[in-house]
Amino acid sequence: MSEPAAERREGSAAVVFVTFRVADRRYALAANDVVEVIRVPAMARVPQSPPALLGIANLRGSALPVASLRGLLGLEEQVLQPGARAIVLATGSPVAIVVDAMEELVTIDADDIHRDQAELAAEPGELLNGSFQSGDEHRVAKILDMPRLLEAAFAHRARAERSVRRTSESRTPANTSDVAVETKMLVTFEVAGQEFALELQDVEEILPAAQATTAVPRAEALVLGMTSVRGSLLPLLSLRALLGFPPAPQADGREKVVVMKVGGATVGLVADRARAIVAAEADLIDPVPAALASRLKGESQIRGIYRGDHGRRLISIISAEHLFREDVMQRLNSRGEEAAPAEIREGDDAELTFLVFRLAGDEFALPIDTVDEVAQVPEQITQVPKAPRFLEGVVNLRGAVLPVIDQRRRFDMPRSEQAKSSRRLVVVRSGRHRAGLIVDGISDVMRVAATAVEPAPELTEGIARLVSGVINLERAARIVLVLDPLELLTQAERRLLDGFQPEPEKASA
Repeated sequence: MSEPAAERREGSAAVVFVTFRVADRRYALAANDVVEVIRVPAMARVPQSPPALLGIANLRGSALPVASLRGLLGLEEQVLQPGARAIVLATGSPVAIVVDAMEELVTIDADDIHRDQAELAAEPGELLNGSFQSGDEHRVAKILDMPRLLEAAFAHRARAERSVRRTSESRTPANTSDVAVETKMLVTFEVAGQEFALELQDVEEILPAAQATTAVPRAEALVLGMTSVRGSLLPLLSLRALLGFPPAPQADGREKVVVMKVGGATVGLVADRARAIVAAEADLIDPVPAALASRLKGESQIRGIYRGDHGRRLISIISAEHLFREDVMQRLNSRGEEAAPAEIREGDDAELTFLVFRLAGDEFALPIDTVDEVAQVPEQITQVPKAPRFLEGVVNLRGAVLPVIDQRRRFDMPRSEQAKSSRRLVVVRSGRHRAGLIVDGISDVMRVAATAVEPAPELTEGIARLVSGVINLERAARIVLVLDPLELLTQAERRLLDGFQPEPEKASA
């Protein structure tokens, strides 16, 4: 409790402090240095960050780094208890610190604050501005010097402005003799046991199947219902019905919603499951056989068939403009912009597309332009003698030697207990390097307005180097860290991968 004003010495200035506990220690901060006290929020963890950084949280639409005061003081971390709170600081860059428990507000005479002996009384790891006694038991509270504590734990680094998408730099060919191959980016998915695809440019995003769906009375089998996406209604249509397959016996939880524009409306196409993102060589995409095209009166829903993996993988590419019957198109066009999600309607014209993947329960994103394809993790990976532990080995991917990196190990995360068949290989091109990253799984393909991508907090060297932005989806309580593909590997590791790159062809004499 605050001391009565009558008991303060006349003419003495008063300072209000917030007191709190960490372990068995009592600390204080000037109330003017505290913006607010909140419950410990959900956080996205930052790979290879200092131990004291718990992660990045969403505070009313802004990305907020959250640090552990135990970690800042060098104390052992413990499981957060119900009384733990996060103190949002008003000093320097926005940051919150997590403490074990809050105590009270106290008002202290300036003359009662002992500053001269503060450092002498400091325990290892503490940086203090003073101390005081308060309460009936005259307990001592140490005043923390938070700017110095944060500075000691997190190395600040000036950083030149970087675009979230560094397409031109990251996709520079390894040598000028490389022959450009025309490719089409395809999003593939499974319907009734067959693999189909849409061109990436036709897809707005891919989402998990909706848990809350409202059925439409007297609707045909094509219409599965409606769901809410970011505050707007999204009609859900069955890809099985559109392609002429019978309904699925039952849902198995792996269904995905492919969101796309049809005329002036936005619709969700429900597929049995998502498969991959594929960079399809244009010369391996064949037109639909004439017999099939004539049977469908020249308006086939399939615009071509991609012969992947040397013809062992046939992917039917769906024609978005011919997917729907004329009467369905008329109904959808009548909806116009009414069905478009508000965030897409009202956003900036410039949009960015990301591949979102999972690692150890957290989500990360890569600019789609740096992703060559997504595939299953090969059963056979050839190990490389004396290679670093993060290098799982090499595989032959369509005639090219591809180094394979276990991204969990690269980020110092515990090894996955998942079956290899459920994990995915993301083939990324970074500068002159091309590598496959083993990840836990693919969440979705996300298209957002450029203005929705915030700069990463520059609290730590790790964030400044590795994370180029933060996608903060406040309504969905979801934070996705955008990784810089050029910084996924250190310089030493990039030199190691140089040995796996094809040698430039020498001109004949």
